[in-house]
Amino acid sequence: MTIPGQAAADALISRLGVTIDPDLLVLALTHRSFAYEAGGLPTNERLEFLGDSVLGIIVTDRLYRDHPDLPEGELAKMRAATVSQKALSEIAREVDLGPCILLGKGERTTGGADKDSILCDAVEAIIGAVYLSHGIDVARDVVLNLVDGHLKAAATSGVALDWKTSLQEACAERGKGAPLYSCEGDGPDHARTFTATVTIDGEAYGTGVGSAKKYAEQEAAAEAYKVLVGMDASATRA
Repeated sequence: MTIPGQAAADALISRLGVTIDPDLLVLALTHRSFAYEAGGLPTNERLEFLGDSVLGIIVTDRLYRDHPDLPEGELAKMRAATVSQKALSEIAREVDLGPCILLGKGERTTGGADKDSILCDAVEAIIGAVYLSHGIDVARDVVLNLVDGHLKAAATSGVALDWKTSLQEACAERGKGAPLYSCEGDGPDHARTFTATVTIDGEAYGTGVGSAKKYAEQEAAAEAYKVLVGMDASATRA
């Protein structure tokens, strides 16, 4: 199968600095909306699943080696920030990945090539394709080159490193119960959206939306954290 916008795909490969098996490259760029409209082609979701794990172990290994004095909790926050939907979608835009993604008509007309969720998933799928094409050593070089700026920024990002952990810590400091998350999926399999709600002591504090539960929950936690801290600030001013 030839990729529509082959020139864009060739430029992407050049920016990544590594070749990718042509069939795997097409698969990595095949969004479920395109596959659905084309009659049930394979999607990039399996590669995304693999790439997510490859990305996680490479980033975790680098953080562990670069920050020998940091506790597990801080390392977890830094990893969460580096592999977040926001970070990966920014990386996708830096390498101009959007124009290469194979999208269904509906997604194309609604700006799917610039949606954070779609870009994030495609980055993970590309990482999975690199890993299958060349193995872990080459994949490590590609991943670290992509996330270098975000790894550096993670060291100074404070509470925004991992909103779920920050919210849990804020609740403990205020004598509140642990945050509880509920998440519901909506839409067809090829265009699934998740909405998460976080409650604290039975009261809803925040909601978030994302292409996966983990992203929706991070958005909900960010909103809840700001509400919780904002309540403290209001009480202090009063």
